[in-house]
Amino acid sequence: MATKKDTSLQSDFAKLKYEPDGSYKRIPSAFRSFIEKEGQFEAERDRYHLYVSYACPWATRTLIVRKLKGLEDLIPVTIVSPHMGTEGWPFANVDEFPGAEVDPLYGSEHIKDLYLKADPNYTGRFSVPVLWDKKNHTIVNNESSEIIRMFNAAFNDLIPTDKAAVDIYPAAHHAEIDSINEWIYDTVSNGVYRAGFSIKQQAYEAAVVPLFRSLDRLEKILTGKDYLVGDVLTEADVRLWVTIIRFDPVYVSHFKCNLRTIRKGYPAIHSWMKKLYWNSSAFKDSTNFEHIKTHYYWSLYTINPTRVIPIGPIPHVEGL
Repeated sequence: MATKKDTSLQSDFAKLKYEPDGSYKRIPSAFRSFIEKEGQFEAERDRYHLYVSYACPWATRTLIVRKLKGLEDLIPVTIVSPHMGTEGWPFANVDEFPGAEVDPLYGSEHIKDLYLKADPNYTGRFSVPVLWDKKNHTIVNNESSEIIRMFNAAFNDLIPTDKAAVDIYPAAHHAEIDSINEWIYDTVSNGVYRAGFSIKQQAYEAAVVPLFRSLDRLEKILTGKDYLVGDVLTEADVRLWVTIIRFDPVYVSHFKCNLRTIRKGYPAIHSWMKKLYWNSSAFKDSTNFEHIKTHYYWSLYTINPTRVIPIGPIPHVEGL
């Protein structure tokens, strides 16, 4: 389903907008509806579809929580190719990358086709994840932090009791989770992008220094602990983990976040990351390093013009 409208400003990485100081500013997600009882979007079987990329950390959050909550049968998922070109994220019918899939609903060529189907006048970025409503043929939400909260609670009446009991946003820890999420997002999860996308030295340094200060802070928090908040897995772990698992393979070299590596510079963070990867299929199965490395080193060609994809680090994740 090709679109004739010129959407290059929304889909082409080379046309990202920068601040006057050379820094990159992320545009907020535009579709922010919720699945809730007696609302426009109610929890139903086979009503919603999730579109993601294995490469994207934000999208991978939703894959992890989808599996933790046992939502695989309720919410099907489609994986796009990691080759994000001038038209944005492509489906397998445009780019037959191993593990990429075709859009089973509309035969779309790119993620942007779904956005323009939902709103022909949409002017934002064509990002993933996309939580799609098959009943109304529109996007419910494209903000990962909100999608994982919906997955955490909205479908509890439709899943087995053991899965419904899984709660990654426990009421007793709301304030602490919200607080830690805020500074981790600003300096770490988005901080790696602010460092990597900077086009002036001062902007880069203004991002990379706070990033490593926050990693130092996280190292202290995780020393002797398996989780960030309390003694239980929460969304704070999910949100941070998708950045940390990409850190050594991508962000150290590609985004110039090279003050220290995770595996050599942060033993507590490294141990926490490895335990989640090796002990939880929700984390391990959502991680595809071929997609991750191909996307960053191939798609972000203004940073890596040769599109040569590095082999290392070997192994991508060390054993426990």
